Amino acid sequence: MAGYDYVDPSIFYSREREKSFMGRLKSDSSETSMFRKLRTIKSEGDGFRLSMEQDDRRPLSFQKCFAHYDVQSVLFNISEAVASRATLSQRKNTTTGASAASQYHPGAGGGSGAPGLVPGPGAVLGAEGGLGGGLSSGSTGTSMFESPLGSREDLNPKENLDQDEGDGKSNGLVLGCPHFRNEVGGEGERRICLSRANSGGGGDSCSFQSSLSSHCTNAGVSVLEVPRENQPIHREKVKRYIIEHIDLGAYYYHKFFYGKEHQNYFGVDENLGPVAVSIRREKLDEGKEKEWMQYSYRVTFRTSQLTTLRGAILEDAVPSTARHGAARGLPLKEVLEYVMPELNIQCLRLALNSPKVPELLLKLDEQGLSFQHKVGVLYCKVGQSTEEEMYNNQSAGPALDEFLDLLGQRVRLKGFTKYRAQLDNKTDSTGTHSLYTTYKDYELMFHVSTLLPFTPNNRQQLLRKRHIGNDIVTIVFQEPGTLPFTPKNIRSHFQHVFVIVKVHNPCTENVCYSVAVSRSKDVPLFGPPIPKAVTFPKSAVFRDFLLAKVINGENATHKSEKFRAMATRTRQEYLRDLAENFVSTATMDSAVKFSFITLGAKKKEKVKPRKDAHLFSVGAITWSVTARDFGQSTDVDCLLGVSNEFIVLIEEQSKNVVFNCSCRDVIGWTSGIISIKIFYERGECVVLSVQDGCEEDIREMVQRLEIVTRGCETSEMTLRRNALCQLGFHVNFEGIVADVEAFGFAWKAGLRQGSRLVEICKVAVATLSHEQMIDLLRTSITVKVVIIQPHDDGAPRR
Repeated sequence: MAGYDYVDPSIFYSREREKSFMGRLKSDSSETSMFRKLRTIKSEGDGFRLSMEQDDRRPLSFQKCFAHYDVQSVLFNISEAVASRATLSQRKNTTTGASAASQYHPGAGGGSGAPGLVPGPGAVLGAEGGLGGGLSSGSTGTSMFESPLGSREDLNPKENLDQDEGDGKSNGLVLGCPHFRNEVGGEGERRICLSRANSGGGGDSCSFQSSLSSHCTNAGVSVLEVPRENQPIHREKVKRYIIEHIDLGAYYYHKFFYGKEHQNYFGVDENLGPVAVSIRREKLDEGKEKEWMQYSYRVTFRTSQLTTLRGAILEDAVPSTARHGAARGLPLKEVLEYVMPELNIQCLRLALNSPKVPELLLKLDEQGLSFQHKVGVLYCKVGQSTEEEMYNNQSAGPALDEFLDLLGQRVRLKGFTKYRAQLDNKTDSTGTHSLYTTYKDYELMFHVSTLLPFTPNNRQQLLRKRHIGNDIVTIVFQEPGTLPFTPKNIRSHFQHVFVIVKVHNPCTENVCYSVAVSRSKDVPLFGPPIPKAVTFPKSAVFRDFLLAKVINGENATHKSEKFRAMATRTRQEYLRDLAENFVSTATMDSAVKFSFITLGAKKKEKVKPRKDAHLFSVGAITWSVTARDFGQSTDVDCLLGVSNEFIVLIEEQSKNVVFNCSCRDVIGWTSGIISIKIFYERGECVVLSVQDGCEEDIREMVQRLEIVTRGCETSEMTLRRNALCQLGFHVNFEGIVADVEAFGFAWKAGLRQGSRLVEICKVAVATLSHEQMIDLLRTSITVKVVIIQPHDDGAPRR
């Protein structure tokens, strides 16, 4: 291997390294995963109940047999639902958004705040703020999810600031700031896979081209179960810039329950508080591979926690006293006890047979969805840095006008019938014109400072600040030569994300823009990533980039503590209302409790579920794994989910998707006793392992991959050289064998045209350039390769 000292050690797959990987896994086995925090015990007559004292693995029936509809369902955690219920009533008043930066004093754990802070519009929720108790920020009217004035604690927050100095990242557009995190270019999303980007062999993880990739970003993955007929539409939607941090699984009830025969049950569980369950038996398509796959049960289980259990379980995967596949179906109590062993079934009551019930459930489930966003635009001239200076720019200069014309369409407010973002469309009290546009499924109305009313001799410009100060995302437009922006100079509890856009060479043929982002510290990173040291030319591509960035910024903010707390409170009140006012007296087992057939009858034994039935589910089947993070050279505890469309890895600690690929991109795998490498696209791979004693998980993963992908198990072979020291085959830049010398050593070893090399001498091909690959094949004394065989017709797997 002389001459290959430039190859990162993390790309070698030696058996010793794999043993150390397993050793670390064993030593970490005492750490808790979200599935190990629970222990269920069976008491006579009470079903399964929750016990928080133990630290055992979650029941395998739940983990493996339930097919999750979306990512957030995989993250459903009953112990967190219990914990969040206990802390809901103890919410402390905290300073958030830009106000946290403006009122932070180093070395002080709190304080009275910035002197002269007026609790007026902008720093508070004004009468038209529209965020209140829920997250439906885009709504034009109030609903039970919105309070037009917000809560009293939002109006007069007590200061409660943690020590935080910011991330120290600055550039010519933005300065590092306490309580904020900056994106200045080149950050990209985390990559745990083994690829050229992580091997030190080149490849920018955040180039302008990579930001245009049609590969779905990790934060963009939501729904995992995609019907076959919708897959082409789904693939089209993830092209160009991807909308992230949105819970599209919230439409699950609307799609699979609403307007169809199903049952709803509400109740108050002693541990979980108010809960709502929807369940529906569904007949599967006639063309299923297995004749016994006739029915499944779709389930939605809602607690006060914002994550909801959504998915399905095949009837044959449920142990039951009734016969599988019968017209009558299984007792719903047995299905729910199997899927949700921690729930006290006795607390549930059948919902009233009222059309109002499904309507209320729709509103509850879709509470956090909004496709209407209001975005502030602040104009910053040369020498300006404070919000008072920016708010007092009476009119736009040519550079801002040029930018606004690119961003959207100017609309006359009087008589405007589309989304108006609390602007007056009757009397011109909020200005005569505004800026409006659409992107994908979203409507955006911009609160442009220079288009809102200007008040002479008023430094605070409250008529402007009452709108922009209540916007979650603000675009700060900088003319050439302006000072870097800092959120310290903004006083607002709701402005959480600032997208700074600086213009260069305005109003010329060479006009271009630089972009940076400053976001509140508990707002997760969002895309599209800003390329490193790149300026964007004025174009439709830049417009799409910016609009996607703004939408994703607002969506990401809804995951921050402030907004989640508001939404959780609203959700709990809504669930309690359903449990108290929309239930009948019928329990789940009252229909069979007094049946004369069962009187004096011997207790019937449950029929065992069909082995591996769950592996044929359409939604995501999950396993607990430890994944190798090649980007950070560490191991991470994850949940592996494999559906009919996606393979995802969700890190347990951060609850973020850290890897995803489409099932159609999987080309093969190498399985060991307690580890598996999954290869996809051009030979990139993820390396996973399970705990000792869970060898069965690897067998299940392989069987699942065989069902949902067109990949295959890899083959390992040692290649000999002929008298001329040649191996007898050619390989292209992707690692695909172009042609093989007939009856030569390589041919006799089993190498065929169309085979794909994924490892050469224990080095991953995905980490090598074509030149490095050829050099390795030419200079290695013994050539051991791992290959993926072509399809039966000889076509390479890709």
